[in-house]
Amino acid sequence: MASHTLSAIVIPLSALQPSQGNYSSASSPLLPWRLHPTNLSTSCVGRQLLIRPTNFKNLASKRRPAIATVLFSLPTAKTDRASNEKIPNWSARAIKSFAMAELEARKLKYPNTGTEALLMGILVEGTSVAAKFLRANGITLFKVREETVNLLGKSDLYFFSPEHPPLTEPAQRALDWAVDQKLKSGESGEITTAHLLLGIWSEKESAGHKILASLGFNDEKAKELAKSETKERIISFCILQTVEYDPSLLMEAADTF
Repeated sequence: MASHTLSAIVIPLSALQPSQGNYSSASSPLLPWRLHPTNLSTSCVGRQLLIRPTNFKNLASKRRPAIATVLFSLPTAKTDRASNEKIPNWSARAIKSFAMAELEARKLKYPNTGTEALLMGILVEGTSVAAKFLRANGITLFKVREETVNLLGKSDLYFFSPEHPPLTEPAQRALDWAVDQKLKSGESGEITTAHLLLGIWSEKESAGHKILASLGFNDEKAKELAKSETKERIISFCILQTVEYDPSLLMEAADTF
């Protein structure tokens, strides 16, 4: 890509001198001043400023390790477990739900990301089994927001949340519960938003649990959600196996899913 150059010339006031010939009056359209070359001897004259488009490819490659870390992990209070390579990754939908939870906390001007924000994050993401299950049972984002404000109140008008509101203790325990349950199951695959939702439900005294209960969620629905998540994982596994043997069946398998 071609670069562009910009020349900068500094002209001191002393460089402006009256011309000795063809002096015209103020009403004349010709400029009554001319530049003296001897007065332009400055280090700034002739210096060029080079303007080049930013190489975004290099920037992206430098940030790739940090992005990869965010995409596969969420905060944990169990630091001794963080270095264990056997820990499953969080799914992309779960990661996005967490990011949306932080955004919802900021929208409400809350200082922390609580279980209620995690619940809203799942609904904002909207495409996961957990989000679809909630909506099918009448639990919508609007209702959760309304219940959140009724339960926790509104923040001060002039308070601004941090860019990444830290997790409350119940919210952190909900995340760790989801990881623990996945490890206990011994099943392969990722930690999903269903695990996250069930982690919120496991925190009996949290705002997220109280909001879910007020909107009709109960232990029976939690068990039903767990079964739905298992069914989705099995179907997804079958699709991958089918495509592995015959890639031409991809569309047919996707329609079935």
